[in-house]
Amino acid sequence: MSSAEARAGAGTVTAGSALPTTADVIADLPWRWRVQGSIFLVGGLGFMFDAWDVALNGFLIPLLSDHWSLTVGQAAWIATVNLIGMAVGAFVWGGIADRIGRKKAFTLTLLCFSIFTALGALSPNIWIFCLLRFFAGFGLGGCIPVDYALVGEFSPAKHRGRVLTALDGWWPVGATLCAFVSAWLITFADWRAVMLIMILPALLVFGVRLFVPESPMYLASVGRHEEADAIVRRLVKATGADVTEWRRAEVAPPAATPGTWRGKLAAITGQIADLWRWSTPLTLVAWSLFVSVLLLYYAALTWLPKILQTQGLADEAAFIVTGQMTAVGIVGVVVSALLVERIGRKWQLGLSSILAAGALVGFSWVLEASGVELSGTAQTLILVFGFLIQIAIPTLYTYVSELYPTSLRASGFGWASAASRVATGIAPLVFGSFLWPILGLTWTFALTGGLVVIAIILMAVLAHDTTGRELD
Repeated sequence: MSSAEARAGAGTVTAGSALPTTADVIADLPWRWRVQGSIFLVGGLGFMFDAWDVALNGFLIPLLSDHWSLTVGQAAWIATVNLIGMAVGAFVWGGIADRIGRKKAFTLTLLCFSIFTALGALSPNIWIFCLLRFFAGFGLGGCIPVDYALVGEFSPAKHRGRVLTALDGWWPVGATLCAFVSAWLITFADWRAVMLIMILPALLVFGVRLFVPESPMYLASVGRHEEADAIVRRLVKATGADVTEWRRAEVAPPAATPGTWRGKLAAITGQIADLWRWSTPLTLVAWSLFVSVLLLYYAALTWLPKILQTQGLADEAAFIVTGQMTAVGIVGVVVSALLVERIGRKWQLGLSSILAAGALVGFSWVLEASGVELSGTAQTLILVFGFLIQIAIPTLYTYVSELYPTSLRASGFGWASAASRVATGIAPLVFGSFLWPILGLTWTFALTGGLVVIAIILMAVLAHDTTGRELD
């Protein structure tokens, strides 16, 4: 088929037409590693570095506590400002990605968190450091929802669940690399070297420019059909699909947005209103799941090195145990990807997250009761937690990204992520200043696990399963 013929057939809008839409064509394309696979790899590397940067919080807390003689409450700000920055970023970047496109937003988020993390190594005091970590978090908060929207909108329908679940496999890889590389670096350097290495994600921008086109589903959803058709033609040719014609779905013309900051703020708040009106129960489910499950994970990831250091382990040993917890999560992601289409999103998310909460409570109880640095039972339980939580989180990301239509996907995912960042941003201060010192580890993690149980009950009652459904 010539390009002229393709242009003549593609994008023809006919009442009652049986022709597939742009989204239908992408959903039915065969999977090719040189096409969708290259987008998955670039997005996965971005996700890996994102995890690396987030995991840094847990390792920086004991290092900077010693370097600047910080109290536990002061050290909590290291994680808090970064996670609050992520909350703001997730809130802002989701709306930006729905307006300027997935590719541009993904590139900007990569540059933001990479550059500000590296600059943090030059901080003369804890306050400048925290300011730079906030801006790094701002970029980090946007990277995850934009990454998921981008990869998901290129994935064929029958592979999308496994692709999005496997995308989260890059997270434990990044967190594990952070742990072991940090443990190696501190044997001959200080905390500054641990941060300077994060300039590497900025180089990934070149991969985005070379291998990742703009999402044609996004382009079609905002009425940019000529650009969408051109990309779909390239995808059809590259994958060898037997498609010659498709039609353009009707879209409402986007409202003009004033160039002032008030106009842009009004556009964002308007999207929130659209999101809430579209489905209040689903938004409630998405937010409660994100808050509870990620609060459970970040509580362990952020504080485990400090907890183990308090038990008497040296920094290097504490980092290695934390690295083992994240490394076993790689197996969890593989299991999650293999089972997500068979068990279903809701069952897999519910079972794995509740069992993970139980393992973390068991770990803290054994650790406190044993009175030793780290018993074999406690180490086994923290590894079980690392395995189970990485079955739950990929399923959570896949599930929530599928609940919303294309026009609200990045925003819906981003704002659910923002809700979790607000909770996890406040949590380090509450954890370090109140819960851990007063209630102890066991009750602290038990309360966190209780939130997970409540969120799963809400999901069971209010939300549908998205397994096997095509994206809207």
